[in-house]
Amino acid sequence: MFYRNILSKLREWASNPDRKPLILRGARQVGKTTAVEEFSREFDNFIHLNLEKIGDARLFTEADTVSEIMEIVSFRQNISVERGGKTLLFIDEIQTTPKAVALLRYFYEEMPYLYVIAAGSMLQSLLKERVSFPVGRVEYMQLAPCTFSEFLGAIGEEQYKNAIEEGRLPVALHAEVIKRFNTYAIIGGMPEIVSNYAEHRDLTRLKTIYNTLLKGYNEDVEKYASTQKQTHIIRHILNTGWTKAGQTITLTNFGGSSYLSKDVREAFTIMERAFLLELIYPATNVQIPIEVSYRRAPKLCWVDTGLVNFSANFQVELLETRDILDSWKGAIAEQIVAQELRVVCNNAHIDHLHFWVRNKKGSNAEVDFIWQHGNHIIPIEVKSGANAHLRSIQSFMDLSSGNVAVRVWNEKYSVDTVQTPKGKKFTLLNIPFYYVGILPELLIREV
Repeated sequence: MFYRNILSKLREWASNPDRKPLILRGARQVGKTTAVEEFSREFDNFIHLNLEKIGDARLFTEADTVSEIMEIVSFRQNISVERGGKTLLFIDEIQTTPKAVALLRYFYEEMPYLYVIAAGSMLQSLLKERVSFPVGRVEYMQLAPCTFSEFLGAIGEEQYKNAIEEGRLPVALHAEVIKRFNTYAIIGGMPEIVSNYAEHRDLTRLKTIYNTLLKGYNEDVEKYASTQKQTHIIRHILNTGWTKAGQTITLTNFGGSSYLSKDVREAFTIMERAFLLELIYPATNVQIPIEVSYRRAPKLCWVDTGLVNFSANFQVELLETRDILDSWKGAIAEQIVAQELRVVCNNAHIDHLHFWVRNKKGSNAEVDFIWQHGNHIIPIEVKSGANAHLRSIQSFMDLSSGNVAVRVWNEKYSVDTVQTPKGKKFTLLNIPFYYVGILPELLIREV
């Protein structure tokens, strides 16, 4: 097990005397159970209940109170769960037993000295049961695939990881780190993939793992969908949607199908709730608050770039010899930036990413992503390869009252003063791909 940054957040949660039961969310196979098991080493007692197991699920269906549940579990494991001790209770796959969700509030109210974490990758299935999480009685935390800095830690390059997280990488090492980021963009951040690569450094060994992960997602479709039609549409998206990563999509007839926009949107929503992908919708304004237009075409970003590459038949042994960030006409670069920004959003408790399009007939000005910093919206353009034009950013800045923009690229970190054709001057932060994960810190430092 290599270090996951979420462990520090779990420690923060545990140190809060007013903590509530924690709902740990994320797609299947992103490492939720492994992270909690690693975290459990810091406790006197660890109770792991997997509600996909009949015996563990029966505890919640047959018991009437949380004290009764804990009395049975304590007896079976021969442990003492008391005030003053540190016992971590982990309820895995909680979505399989709706009553367990309802009982979470009572752990908070009746046994506040107990540390409770619940997890499940398909919690949206509880909507079918009309079960809601106890409002005000639980907290949420999300785990995504490994970030680039976690990847560096996994392959034993802590010095690079620390320098990047602190934004102080020596300029002379830029080419070395970009090469490592290119490898990360090829294989992605699924923990099993990263762990295997860290041990063997062989991209060709990863095919079987990718195939197993994808088959698992396909087999889960029945668990996601509530109707046979939804099952067919979700399977269609899983079969055809990977090549649309990082691109603006049309919902009607998606992937050459005959499905209507409404039905495709519902299927995408189900997949979003399972954290398999995100539909990123555009904003049309340049001032806060961000006004999102859900009638416009969204951009599709998947859970992991490694799965995207494999699913689209971009074989890893071929990608090793080329610049992945310039593949797919740059779309894969937007996918990997979205994946890194998704974690930044999680840390900032922001639910959704957005991009920008100009609300003017005949205009094709579009900025890849936007980020709210203080009272301003910051435009973010992703520029791979030799593509370094700034026309869309300049269009945005001419309309904006702000004076800062961001360009993510392959080159070294720098800060420039740029002037639009209309004469407006603004500060442009040129951020290498490996610094996307610390974007808020860079904005604070430079703005």
